[in-house]
Amino acid sequence: MNDDPLVLFMPSGKRGHFPRGTPLLDAARKLGVYVESVCGGRATCGRCQIEVQEGHFAKHKISSSPDHISPPGAKETRYAEKRTLPPGRRLSCSATIEGDLVVDVPQDAVINAQVVRKDADTRVIERHPAVHLCYVEVEEPDMHKPLGDLDRLKAALQRDWSFGPIEVDAHLLPQVQPTLREGKWAVTAALFQDGDNDIARLAALWPGLKNEAYGLACDIGSTTIAMHLVSLLSGRVVASAGASNPQIRFGEDLMSRVSYVMMNPDGREAMTRAVRQEISKLVQKVAEDGGIARSDILDAVFVANPIMHHLFLGIDPTELGGAPFALAVSEAVLLKAEDLDLKLNPGTRTYLLPCIAGHVGADAAAVTLSEGPHRQDEMMLIVDVGTNAEIVLGNRNRVVAASSPTGPAFEGAEISSGQRAAPGAIERVRIDRETLAPRFRVIGSELWSDEAGFLDSLGQTGVTGICGSGIIEVIAEMYLSGIISEDGVVNGALADKSSRIVAEGRTFSYALCETEPRITITQNDVRGIQLAKAALYAGIKLLMEKQGVETVDMIRFAGAFGSFIDPQYAMVLGLIPDCDLSRVSAVGNAAGTGARMALLSRDHRREIEQTVRRIEKIETALEPRFQEHFVNAMALPNKVEPFPKLAELVQLPPRTMAGIPGEESNPSRPRRRSREERAARRRRV
Repeated sequence: MNDDPLVLFMPSGKRGHFPRGTPLLDAARKLGVYVESVCGGRATCGRCQIEVQEGHFAKHKISSSPDHISPPGAKETRYAEKRTLPPGRRLSCSATIEGDLVVDVPQDAVINAQVVRKDADTRVIERHPAVHLCYVEVEEPDMHKPLGDLDRLKAALQRDWSFGPIEVDAHLLPQVQPTLREGKWAVTAALFQDGDNDIARLAALWPGLKNEAYGLACDIGSTTIAMHLVSLLSGRVVASAGASNPQIRFGEDLMSRVSYVMMNPDGREAMTRAVRQEISKLVQKVAEDGGIARSDILDAVFVANPIMHHLFLGIDPTELGGAPFALAVSEAVLLKAEDLDLKLNPGTRTYLLPCIAGHVGADAAAVTLSEGPHRQDEMMLIVDVGTNAEIVLGNRNRVVAASSPTGPAFEGAEISSGQRAAPGAIERVRIDRETLAPRFRVIGSELWSDEAGFLDSLGQTGVTGICGSGIIEVIAEMYLSGIISEDGVVNGALADKSSRIVAEGRTFSYALCETEPRITITQNDVRGIQLAKAALYAGIKLLMEKQGVETVDMIRFAGAFGSFIDPQYAMVLGLIPDCDLSRVSAVGNAAGTGARMALLSRDHRREIEQTVRRIEKIETALEPRFQEHFVNAMALPNKVEPFPKLAELVQLPPRTMAGIPGEESNPSRPRRRSREERAARRRRV
């Protein structure tokens, strides 16, 4: 047992044991965690800032505390006096390890930060917004008509704009008279009207003519947050911004964040505060980039998975951590922005799309709204691959949905050389079928590793790890080249053929990059991806059975990660069912598109509210056939499913097994359950 302190770096998820007294910067470099430092550790550049997280992190068996790091030394104190060191920040070049630590590398201190790739698409959305800008000329006061200024304003709005009953936000009551007089009795009113009734609310008021108003569409992902600033009058996206979700420091996956809430008395408050603060920063950024005032933002739509949804609303998500996975609220939520600590116009409203089920949230509802399986005849499969994959399958006759616990493996966590998508991460891989030599591409360079100038094109980052799209491709390529069998075992016999097949105890690994840091794909890495993809495929197969179909007509990959998955490699891996590859495509941040649709049209809000009520929710953990599908899906691409359309385009290795992963089939004797079957059984229980 290693008695040295355990250090976990977030958001990369990399961890290791280090002797007491080790500078945190040295620990980061040994683990391949990118922490910037241009002054050579002299505590003068301030680029190596970190934050120590406090609390008990049950998943990692770490109790982290600021006491587990050395107190500020002379150099660090001098830097804090001469320059700016935000509260809670330390310089990793000066701070040393004195106990177990969870360390956050703040993304605002990192130039080569994670790439948050969630741009808005160019879809034209028909407008019917909840906010209306109405210019009116109001009658001046008359001693013979003792009607209040506010009442005459309401009458003018009803006369000129055909509104019914109008209510007024309390913050406007003191402003009505001075605004009317400043505008010489001509004003622009913002009225918010949403819901089933006809009541409109006076939310903002300006003197004279005001001809622009804006809204926010925000997708709160478990890993990243994407925000779009949208003109409510034209529908165009004025500015977009993205950031890592700061809740990663509390746990890489959703269940570890629920665990943190359960283990720490102030855990819920800390995570709610963290995500709201990050959203507020994004609001400021898109406002500055769009050249507008925050007070001109009058409406906002948010989508998120159920746990992110609850934490954003300030709701304890503990009930979502176990059966029956009860949501505190499932229908759409409409609140004032100030109730969520968003510093916008006092009259701004926020709308959260409905959640479909305990693990299929408002983000899946937004994707459904965006892609519209309920509007067409063909059978569409939508897959949003993340720490918790969300699956929707259906057509206009019937839509079913489920989630699968894929875990964070596809995002680089719990993979030996894995990392999130950032400059230096391997994102594309090809392996020569004869020599087993790899070539790869890295985020930040357009060159392949075997092309001249590759290393120079990387600048100072170098090759730092492998991200999700690269992980999928390297496992698929290892299978196609014979390095791993269809049951996922690295073939040690190939060590005589290639030096890249390396013995590691009783198993073997594949050396993808032999320079420092050395990047290898271990047997445990392969197993981790098998478990994740098997969970996803089993969920898909259950939905296909519920629909009574053997095939699907089209497949859509949603989410930022889905945008960079090569459909062919996803199918080789067995991540998705066999389908015409020309009908498999990525739809980018479809959740963000659905949020924009709900922002720009009340009709779309009503559409998704009604659709969610019709969607049938399938709880995979309770389905008796989940275990069978899970075990079959452990094989590459699958133990029993044929992939004829894929085989037309890719030469798949001949099948070498007909039994369960890891052992040959022998029908003449009783079969012992495999480790994967036992794991599947435990998951189902």
